[in-house]
Amino acid sequence: MSAQLNGKNVLFITSNSGIERDELLQPLQALRSYGATVTHASGKGGTTQTFVGDTEKDKAVESDVKLSDAVGSDFDALVIPGGTVNADTLRQDPDAQRLINDFVKAGKIVAAICHGPWALIDAGVIEGKTLTSYKSVRIDLENAGAAGWVDAEVKQCTANGWTLITSRTPDDLPAFSEAIAQALAG
Repeated sequence: MSAQLNGKNVLFITSNSGIERDELLQPLQALRSYGATVTHASGKGGTTQTFVGDTEKDKAVESDVKLSDAVGSDFDALVIPGGTVNADTLRQDPDAQRLINDFVKAGKIVAAICHGPWALIDAGVIEGKTLTSYKSVRIDLENAGAAGWVDAEVKQCTANGWTLITSRTPDDLPAFSEAIAQALAG
């Protein structure tokens, strides 16, 4: 990417456990390499446990702030990494739901990968959106009112006043990270 993201602020939200390692760290590092300021907020703050797949523990990563202390208006984009435990926890977290809705109401960029779109279902924001996800999440998205589901490495949908970027799996991370960077660059 030739454009730099200096002055752009991106918020990653996670639970404190069950995050797919690469889905957190690869786009976080990519956006930082483009010059964006990246903040990682987790449910309880402090250490978050990443996994490779859903069962193999990997790195413990420090988050920067608790979800309850994050303010959507401070950021240009929101990223929701996958991992079934992470996504299932975020969909039940009132602070995660508040943040998602703050970004949507402000017409900002929201990006989610793999199982991450589950959190969007519970926030009530996917109606009218066409998106992608891990294949097992498809029926949940359709039942929640998504306009459509596509099998693509990245899908960007600008409808209802905000931009949604989604991807399927860790294999899609380069395209996912690039799509977020391009959307931020305008």
